[in-house]
Parts: sequence; structure tokens; C-alpha cells
Amino acid sequence: MNIGIIGLGLIGGSMALASKKYTVGCRCYGRDINPTHIKQAIALGIIEEELTDVNLPHMDVVILAVPVDIAIDLAVPLLDIINDNALLIDVGSTKGSICERVALHPKRNQFLATHPIAGTEFSGPSAAYAELFLGQTQILCETSLSRPDLMEWAIQWFRSMSMRIKEMDPKEHDQHIAYVSHLSHVSSFMLGKTVMEKEKDEHAIFDMAGSGFASTVRLAKSSPSMWTPIFKQNRENLLEVLTEYIENLSAFKNDLEQHDYNKLYQTMLETNAIRAILAGINQNNTKNNN
Repeated sequence: MNIGIIGLGLIGGSMALASKKYTVGCRCYGRDINPTHIKQAIALGIIEEELTDVNLPHMDVVILAVPVDIAIDLAVPLLDIINDNALLIDVGSTKGSICERVALHPKRNQFLATHPIAGTEFSGPSAAYAELFLGQTQILCETSLSRPDLMEWAIQWFRSMSMRIKEMDPKEHDQHIAYVSHLSHVSSFMLGKTVMEKEKDEHAIFDMAGSGFASTVRLAKSSPSMWTPIFKQNRENLLEVLTEYIENLSAFKNDLEQHDYNKLYQTMLETNAIRAILAGINQNNTKNNN
């Protein structure tokens, strides 16, 4: 099986490594806007050789793992080029825009919109590893529009990587992901910015920063070139979420100004309910993986 990877970062590189680990007879080809990434990916054993216009039509699967704005521009040309039995898989963090872009293409049934809920704050080929997707959710959108045989193969392929499959409508996906992912990144970026602006003594930051601060600003190390297009494509949903978030922050600030510590306590106590919710999700995930 020939697998082409366009975008040799964390997700694309990990997809290649996972494919070679769990798929017999898999050979991976790669393409990246950064020539150094191609050389690194070959040296690290992520891909066997570069993905070119010549060998691209010979791919059985092509994975589009680039920033979401670039993915939209590439999706239609790629569908034009791939052979009649190949599957194009998009793995971006927004789904509505790209699904709309390919909706009327003659090879729409050879396209599958996915979003693997997995990642770290690191990027580039060196960040990739085969076990990234173990036990993680793979969201699939508009599966009824993909060719049944290709769809069946894709599901089995994802399951071979120990991923859990969940189907969602593209618009529903973008609404939910604004809450659980995109807002988290905004919060992390802005917390990091606030602390850096307020605390000019970098040594003091590092000396006093505990695990709580480190984990909260971890996402602030994420690539702006990847996240700016995500925020742009999911702008409406993100604005709605930010409005609610800012209202909650303002309410907390007001309670603090008014010395209403009972209200602060009650707010935090009520929010503690998220502990049980997350525990239930983790327990359910463990059962599904066994």
C-alpha cells in the first residue's frame, strides 16, 4: 500500500509512523513546504521518499496534514490528480469550510474529512511518533458521502491504530471544538502574553512557575502559522465562546472586587463538577479500548 503524506509535522508524521507500524506492506511518501522537513522525515524513517507529481497518482491514500487554509486550497487539485480508487483524507481542526469546498467535486466520494483528537505543543518531523493516536478519538464527518468500500477501509485502518471512531456533522464539530480546543489555545496564548507583559524578570517567572502554570501555558508554544488559520475559519464559533468566557472572567473579577468570597467559592465548587465528567469520559474510553 502506498500512502502519501502532505505536511510532515506532528500529525502527518505520526500518521506515517503509525501506518508503517500497524499496516503490513505500507510504504510512505511525503511532501512538505519546508525541504528540510523532507530530509528529516527520510532520515527519521517516517517516509521512504519524497511525494512528487509523478508518483502521487500511484498513491492508495493521500493524507492532507497541513494548516487548514492551505488544505482548502489543495483539496480540489488533489482530487483532480488522485487515481479513481484512492482516498484523500483531511486531518485539519476545522471541517465546515473544507467540506463545502469539495461538495460538488466529481470525486467527492473519494474524500474523507477527519479530525484526530490528538497532539502536543511540538511540531515538525522530530515531534512525530507512532503511538500518538492510541486510545484517541478520530472524528469523521459526512461519512455517507464517501464511497462505502473506501469508508470501510478507513475505519479499519484507524482502528488498527487503536483510535475510537465518532461521526459528527461538520458544523456541529466546529461548534464543539471551539469550546474544547480552540478556546483552550486562546486562553493559553493570552495567559502567556499577560504574564510576560506583567513580569519583566524572566528568571522570576521560571523560578516561581509551578506545574499548574506550566501545564496551562503549554499550548502557548503551539505554532501561530497553524492556529491563525484555524481561528480564522472558526471565527464565528470562537467569538461566541469568547463572549461567554469573557463574561465569566468579568464576573469572577467583580466578585473579587466586591470581596464576595462566598460567591467565588461557590463558583469554583460548581466548576469542580468537571472532575466527575472527565473521570466518566476517561472510564468510558478505557472500557472501549479493552
